[in-house]
Amino acid sequence: MMTDALLTDVQKRLGNDLTAFLPALAVVGAIVLLLLIRMLPGRAHRSASIVALMFGILGVGTSIAQWAGRFDPRPGAGMALPLRPLEIFGGMLVFDNFAIFLNVFLLAFLVALIVLSMLTRIVDPEDTTDFYVLLFGATLGMMLMGMANHLLMVFIAIEMASLPSYALAGFLKGKRPSSEAALKYVVYGGGAAGVMLYGMSLLAGKFGTAYMPDLLRFIAASLGQAPELIVIMGLLFIFVGLAFKLSAVPFHFWCPDVFEGAAAEVGAFLSIASKGAALALLARFTIPLASQPDILVPALAFIATITTTFGNLAAYGQTNLKRLLAYSTIAHAGFMIMGLATLTTQGIEAVLFYLVTYFLMNLGAFGVVAFLRNATGSEDIRQFRGLVQRAPILVCSLGIFMLSLVGLPPLAGFAGKFQIFAALFDGANETTSPIVRNSLYALVVVGGLNTVISLFYYLKVLKVMILDRPLEEVEGQPVPSLAIGAGQRAFTMILAVLVVGLGLEWNRLTAATRLGTLNFPTVAAAPLVPAQAAAPEVHR
Repeated sequence: MMTDALLTDVQKRLGNDLTAFLPALAVVGAIVLLLLIRMLPGRAHRSASIVALMFGILGVGTSIAQWAGRFDPRPGAGMALPLRPLEIFGGMLVFDNFAIFLNVFLLAFLVALIVLSMLTRIVDPEDTTDFYVLLFGATLGMMLMGMANHLLMVFIAIEMASLPSYALAGFLKGKRPSSEAALKYVVYGGGAAGVMLYGMSLLAGKFGTAYMPDLLRFIAASLGQAPELIVIMGLLFIFVGLAFKLSAVPFHFWCPDVFEGAAAEVGAFLSIASKGAALALLARFTIPLASQPDILVPALAFIATITTTFGNLAAYGQTNLKRLLAYSTIAHAGFMIMGLATLTTQGIEAVLFYLVTYFLMNLGAFGVVAFLRNATGSEDIRQFRGLVQRAPILVCSLGIFMLSLVGLPPLAGFAGKFQIFAALFDGANETTSPIVRNSLYALVVVGGLNTVISLFYYLKVLKVMILDRPLEEVEGQPVPSLAIGAGQRAFTMILAVLVVGLGLEWNRLTAATRLGTLNFPTVAAAPLVPAQAAAPEVHR
């Protein structure tokens, strides 16, 4: 009878775990079905894009349903009350509001990217299934990064996200720049993964656990005393791996070359989805250490400063649009690290808000680059002189995206930067530590100056496309027309409208990000709800 009760309890808990894991299961199902389609004869595999889109929509719908069911409205309550975080699969993963928000973000972006790839037809029909399998595989790894609750799962998730990304970077067959991009990405990524794994082994060996809530509690206590060299080295090596994923300076060196060699669609994926997952993982590592701000805040502020400044300064001299957007990606990664540098939930809210705005404006910019590449065969800014005469909708949409990337009102980028600056200012006012206060105030100044700097290279692109005369017109030749499809124009227009709309009305997204950070795990927080009775033994 005891055995039957135990079996029933295990089945119930496994059912709860799988229910929490449903969005990831949809991604796994897509991967399996796409691989089966790849084995079919004839042209059956050419329908892979439709299958991928359907499963992407299924994943988004499941995540949204989880988000809607995450809150218990109580009679007379002023707002919905969030459920407590739940550990699943023996404590290896954590299911909380933050993880659900990230899953919605990643799967929504996946759907948008699938639509973009269908419009650009970048992949050969015979290779469609391979492309989408890699895309779904990398997305699955990124979802696990946002839910990781154990160092082993952290490493597995990062590798699951990285290995398909290496192949995606070199997916353009027969093109040397694409192959070089993949090779550089593999070499640098392998080195960063090795360094990060060594840091994990140092910390797990020092404290005797790889279960992150316990590990971070021990690290916080150690940093509060005289920090030992092995703890500092372990944290430093882990942050090296995360900085590589974020393309933060000085671990950014792979980003411009990979973005230039890879397809614009892949560049958008690495620029947005990869950054979102890496920032989520960085938040799970840093926020629980908020009891030691005198060490972490200046360090994160320094990384954010050099990353944002270098990215903006290096972007100014670029002539290739993808390479320019790569340095822009580096700069915006620095802005998002600024939000995490506050070590507050308000800072996490600001980062989540910024991620959503970055999704819209950066995907729009990369989409325009992909459409222009198909129409002109070039990604060089100098070939787009006077482009507004031939593709006014694309140029106007690109103008909205780039001005939003600058942070000008009333666009979504302004709302995102406003959230970051507000979190920095409030964090500086609330702290009692002079070094933390000075670091956060300095980030406000650095962010403002870099916003001005970025204005120049974004406007340079628009100036060439709008004010300069086409080369053909200068040479007395007829200006050729561009074949821009109705679907491509609609795609950019929808994103442009969303960028403008979010810049005018951002209260709903602000409320969503606030809910997404409720009950975020911290050192001082109550213990998480274990999903299995033997959780402490499993964790250690």
